[in-house]
Amino acid sequence: MSKLQWRALIYQFICFGALFFGARFLVMQYSHLSGFWIPITAFVIATILSPKFQAARTRDGEKLFMSWLFVKGIREIK
Repeated sequence: MSKLQWRALIYQFICFGALFFGARFLVMQYSHLSGFWIPITAFVIATILSPKFQAARTRDGEKLFMSWLFVKGIREIK
């Protein structure tokens, strides 16, 4: 794996983790779910809402791209 592929993986993990713990806290506080339904619901929410990062080779070299539900199109990161 190249350096940008590792960076994409790290960004993906950090964004998912932040959204997962935020969603888990909100689900615990504001819903009547209990047991294993809390982390499962938080997992689904974080999976849908987290941005997707990908390293791709282009004519100009390898670049990092991001796609997100709240941003139209694909954005170049680096």
